[in-house]
Amino acid sequence: MRNTGRPPTKPAKLADGFYIEVRNIGSKEKAVKIRSVTKDAMESSIRQYEGSRKEVTVLGEYKDEEWLTK
Repeated sequence: MRNTGRPPTKPAKLADGFYIEVRNIGSKEKAVKIRSVTKDAMESSIRQYEGSRKEVTVLGEYKDEEWLTK
C-alpha cells in the first residue's frame, strides 16, 4: 500500500479565468469546475455540456483571487 502522506491544509487556489460547474442531472454532489480562458470559450463549453444532458451552472469570472462577474 502506498502512503499518501499528510492531507493538504490550505484550499486549492483557482487560476484566473471564466468558470462553469458541471454535474449530472439530479445530482446534489460531485460537481466539476471547468475553467476557460475567454468568455467565448466558456459559452462554447456551456453549449457542449448542455447538449450532453448535464446540469451546468455559470460561476463567473475569477481574477486576482476574487469573483468578478456571474
